[in-house]
Amino acid sequence: MIVIFLGPPGAGKGTQAAHIVERYGIPQLSTGDMLRAAVAAKSPVGLKAKAIMDAGNLVSDDIVAAIIEERIEADDCAPGFLLDGFPRTIPQAEMLDAILTKKERAVDAVVELRVDEAALIDRLRNRIKETKARGEEVRADDNEETFAKRLDVYREQTAPLIPYYEGQGKLRAVDGMQTVEAVSAAIDAILDQIQG
Repeated sequence: MIVIFLGPPGAGKGTQAAHIVERYGIPQLSTGDMLRAAVAAKSPVGLKAKAIMDAGNLVSDDIVAAIIEERIEADDCAPGFLLDGFPRTIPQAEMLDAILTKKERAVDAVVELRVDEAALIDRLRNRIKETKARGEEVRADDNEETFAKRLDVYREQTAPLIPYYEGQGKLRAVDGMQTVEAVSAAIDAILDQIQG
């Protein structure tokens, strides 16, 4: 079972990803983690990525796709996996489709967590307040200005994936404004149906 999560920053993708990993026993593939692992393993693609990152540049889609292609060969991905942070754009989605087609696999479901953006800002304010109340350091990217930029990037680059996957009949929308448990239950209902 191959699953992709879509939704703006703060929609709860991380929380739900942890639930899916635990319930379905499939790994969560985070592009950031995979990049770091490929660099640490000094694989050919990892060395290429390291040189680019050391120069302060963003790793190209081709390299990220190559790292994903390498990673999904691992035994733990045989039953499926959850992609986190990829694809973020239509060209990346097309690359992923090509990689999976070559391996005679396909994305089974794209779960879109639909949320009210104004409510996301409230969630962020609450998270900052709770973090401070616990006497902990607030994450550097936990501020409204950075969050607004991340929302803009999501709208411009990632939101076009919604009609892309809708056109493939793979998009499943879930109301992300429900309780964490209700969102998990809605996702389970979708994935249980796929697993058959």
